[in-house]
Amino acid sequence: MSVSSLTRMTTPLATDQSGSSQGLLMPKLKYRFRAIFENFGVSTPRTELTKQVIDFTRPEVNFDNIDIDIYNSRVRLAGKHTWSDINVNLRDDASGAVSKLVGEQLQKQLDFMEQSSAASGSDYKFLTRLEVLDGGNGANEPNVLETWEIYGCYLQTATYGDMSYSDSNPATVAMTIRYDNAVQTPLDSGVGASVGRTLGTNVS
Repeated sequence: MSVSSLTRMTTPLATDQSGSSQGLLMPKLKYRFRAIFENFGVSTPRTELTKQVIDFTRPEVNFDNIDIDIYNSRVRLAGKHTWSDINVNLRDDASGAVSKLVGEQLQKQLDFMEQSSAASGSDYKFLTRLEVLDGGNGANEPNVLETWEIYGCYLQTATYGDMSYSDSNPATVAMTIRYDNAVQTPLDSGVGASVGRTLGTNVS
């Protein structure tokens, strides 16, 4: 097969569109990522969590719907937005580092022994950073293709999973994270980028 034919291995574009002969772009791959947790728990290093991540849900945002009824029709507008919870599954390591960090974070939110809660959200909230990588490792430093910075995080649930004599899989700890906001960095790359605020026909 001629190498030049590889440029045709994609969806054909209209002749007036740029790059009509361009081949298929390399996709981001699901398994090339790392999750970093800042101000999570008390112990250091927190890289033990990063090394034991099994999977991670990227942010999801939903807008409330505002219906305005008029004469013969209905206009729909976007209302307030809500960030959906993030699910993270971790392997529970034999040294207990993962369980210790998760337990410390829960204790920051509520001291279960003394039944004493945190004074304010800033006392326990943490930052989570999800980086999508290009596959580099070792001497070849990985390039970050996409970064989500997730602010105002706290644990809504921590599930320590079950144990079973008939299951050979590793024990896990599942976390559900609630948060206040998420942006993609650098700030010209997507969510959080400045696109101008339209007022009528003017952009400010």
